[in-house]
Amino acid sequence: MLIEDARRRISELSHLHAFISISDEQNEGTVVGVKDLIDVRGMVTTAGSVLLPDRPAATDAPVVLRIREHGAVVVGKTNLHEFAYGVTSTNPHYGFVLNPHDPDRVAGGSSGGSAVAVATGMCDWAIGTDTGGSIRIPAALCGVVGFKPELGSITTEGVIPLSESLDTIGPMGPDVATVTRAFYEMSNAAPEPFPQNWKPRLAVPTGWVSDLDPDVERAWRFAARGLPHIEFVDRMPLYRDGLTILMVEATAFHARRLREHPDQIGEDVQEHLRKGAKISPRDFGRALGGALDLRAEARGAMKDVDALILPTTAIVAPPVTSGNEVREPLTRYTRPFNMSGQPVVSLPVPVQSGLPVGIQVVGRTNAIALAAAAWLEAEWRDAAG
Repeated sequence: MLIEDARRRISELSHLHAFISISDEQNEGTVVGVKDLIDVRGMVTTAGSVLLPDRPAATDAPVVLRIREHGAVVVGKTNLHEFAYGVTSTNPHYGFVLNPHDPDRVAGGSSGGSAVAVATGMCDWAIGTDTGGSIRIPAALCGVVGFKPELGSITTEGVIPLSESLDTIGPMGPDVATVTRAFYEMSNAAPEPFPQNWKPRLAVPTGWVSDLDPDVERAWRFAARGLPHIEFVDRMPLYRDGLTILMVEATAFHARRLREHPDQIGEDVQEHLRKGAKISPRDFGRALGGALDLRAEARGAMKDVDALILPTTAIVAPPVTSGNEVREPLTRYTRPFNMSGQPVVSLPVPVQSGLPVGIQVVGRTNAIALAAAAWLEAEWRDAAG
């Protein structure tokens, strides 16, 4: 893709509010959109807010430097849920990010702009961040592939934090092959080859999946057909403790802004920040202290399988009028894996009609998660004819 074509596409679809700012870069190369939490030299980092300093970043974040070394050119900074603290990307300052499959519905969040940019061909691929599902949720709702790498795989230096204990950075793209290349460029890790006829050992975590909306249920039955069930960590401790850590750390980082400028913060984000202030140090310490045990238990439970399969979200994209009531069904199956730290790919299930549905592939390693997702993508493509 030429960067001029990308800019033209962004302009034609500006009503979707996928971008906050557009770069003036002219180099040729792979065109990448960067979530506006991440520093790009010469561009202002807003974090989807109006409260951060209005001055261009002096240097690129390390992840941006890495992709430039591989020939990437940054087309612009993608829109997001304010402070990356939400699942809809209904940003009151830079416009609601709208779902390209139905503009009356949300794109998902918080990396909604990145997902829309990929889904509509505004860039070759995009960078998102994921603390409770913020790459995987919009990838699922917009019908693209998103990858949350293993915790710590890519440095978060030069990125406005939401929860420093849980934040991850990852790529979003039109297919698994693109996302795989992007991940290795972002991380500088060496690609791990797999045998040509390698077939992953897949399983479903027992007792995890229930109460899906009809569209997701149909897609889930297709994706999970014939797969065995295995015992895994109880979902609720992973979900609950991960949410506790996120809320406390987010409130600590944004406490001064909430105290001094509450009227310049969206109502939903204000509510999250205020709730975080009510969590006791004891509960936060318990959640943080139990993280290593939960992570070890999750990894141990997968010793006989390569990857777990489960829905990305329990519902399809909700209307733009939705509030915090959609937070739980959108994060029900994503948030636990931020706490476990495991690598997860969300890829779209081939559906005959209706809104996109995503399925998560939770791998034992980054390489296995990506390889298993690629295998599934090919299998589903063949099955769909």
